[in-house]
Amino acid sequence: MLKIPRLLSLAGIVGVAAAAATVGGAAQSWSNGSVSWSGCGNNLRLCTEVADAQTAFGHYVGHDEPSVLFYSDQPGSGNHMQYNLTLPVEPPGAFNDEKGYSGEITPAYWFGMAMCATQSYPEQTDHCTPDSDSNIVDPSVPGSYQNAPGAAYMELQFYPPGFAPQFADDSCDATRWCVALTIDSLAEDPINGTTLNPTCTAEVGSIEYVNFAYLTRNGAPLGPPNPLDFQFINSGDPQPVAGRANNDTLFLNQGDNVTVTLSDTSQGLSTAVTDNTTHQTGSMVASAANGFGQIQYAPEGSSCTEIPYDFHPMYSTSGPTTRVPWAAHSYNVAFDAETGHFDFCTHLDANTGLCNGEEGVPGDQEPADGDDYGCYSDTQNINFSYMPPGNQPAAYCVAANDPGFDGTSYNHYWPNGTERNATSILFSSPLTGENYTSAYPQLAFEADLPRIEASDFGGSCVRLTGEGCTDPPVSDDGTPVNFYPYYSTVSTATAGPGDSGSASKCDWGVGDTLPYTISNYGKDAQYGPLYKLAYWTFGGGGAIVRQYDDNNSGAFANPC
Repeated sequence: MLKIPRLLSLAGIVGVAAAAATVGGAAQSWSNGSVSWSGCGNNLRLCTEVADAQTAFGHYVGHDEPSVLFYSDQPGSGNHMQYNLTLPVEPPGAFNDEKGYSGEITPAYWFGMAMCATQSYPEQTDHCTPDSDSNIVDPSVPGSYQNAPGAAYMELQFYPPGFAPQFADDSCDATRWCVALTIDSLAEDPINGTTLNPTCTAEVGSIEYVNFAYLTRNGAPLGPPNPLDFQFINSGDPQPVAGRANNDTLFLNQGDNVTVTLSDTSQGLSTAVTDNTTHQTGSMVASAANGFGQIQYAPEGSSCTEIPYDFHPMYSTSGPTTRVPWAAHSYNVAFDAETGHFDFCTHLDANTGLCNGEEGVPGDQEPADGDDYGCYSDTQNINFSYMPPGNQPAAYCVAANDPGFDGTSYNHYWPNGTERNATSILFSSPLTGENYTSAYPQLAFEADLPRIEASDFGGSCVRLTGEGCTDPPVSDDGTPVNFYPYYSTVSTATAGPGDSGSASKCDWGVGDTLPYTISNYGKDAQYGPLYKLAYWTFGGGGAIVRQYDDNNSGAFANPC
């Protein structure tokens, strides 16, 4: 079993975050009440990528998110689906910085879905009909904004074993996985050029605010999920806490086989994860009764009001037009391997917590640059079995290492069939229909590389023309990245309860060359050509801009 740092205590989290997790020299903090969490405006890894970060945050905030998008025109395919999933197993033996661990390549794998949110972008109507393709809007059609419903994006996030806990990083435990239901809304009116008032924005973290709840075995949230009432010591701490009534966080072991079910109910979206290995189930319904809510859109004044809300899926089907109009990606029903959030560091500045030594994986190090923040010294881990040999880096940073495209995410730390690296996550294509027997006939690969390579984040990509946009990306030393993750179909033995395991089925994996690969779809070239989307311009009265935020393969027949 992997031995890496066990979770820091609450005091350790607050102390380390105040001392070490910094953005541009300003300390981030992670709590509620006396210490407020910084929200999506400071590159929090659980947040959905927005297309117009400059308006939302005043600076670029984003994530590298290579994804698989699933398409079906069957009614219900946009709000009712089931997946099978097998979790990775970490490398055996003592910790070594030359091995590849899940927490080094991704802060979260997640399943996504577009949601109704009447207080979210574009703020033109207070109506959104759940589970309906009447919500499809094409921004390029003049006047289409007038009836455009508000949209949010749901991510059911699986957090790997890791080095630092939520919300300093994204781990629940040193050896186990956990799952959280997150729903991102954007409090912005692009037509009239307004955003949520500054006082309320400060209270909820940013104009992109998040409802967040861990899945629990009894279905009750650990604390209020909504962003105004969120409690760090309850809502945000998955570990058992003395005196707290609910200590029922669902933890999953490495290698467990699980069933993921997403389905709308009268109370809101129901998410359930059934561990077929341990026979435990965790669930969460995005309901007002469970404390989910929206922030009333108030661009003027200083009011900040939480509206209890049942979050329902936005669409009936899933296709290229069933998108969230403020998101950089074009997805509705999707699987994502978020990446680009881990790098090694040889020395930290004691005053700022920034890396001021060399960054990079062993054997490929260079002077630290502006993407080396959110850093932790090895001495800040209280599990001393983590301490690496003296000739290896002495710290690690968990902020974005884009557009430098360096760190473990862009090197050969991904699953490749050897014990040196963790095994790949394996997931089935979703099934929909009354008994989850109907397949999604098409899919597409998509990566938001143009958005990350854009000039507002120091890159060379001109999103209006596509000039300077590259796939695979170029690292900060001017050469193509050493590695970019790609999806493969693999042949796997079925492993359901009571199954002999002798049959084979087709699953998806992500990483390098995987065992039993059926096809790798061109490896890192699978994400296809530049893909242009239309967005309303901020304050443009309904005017649009067409820009490249993604590479997209285009729809093709689903082989799994």
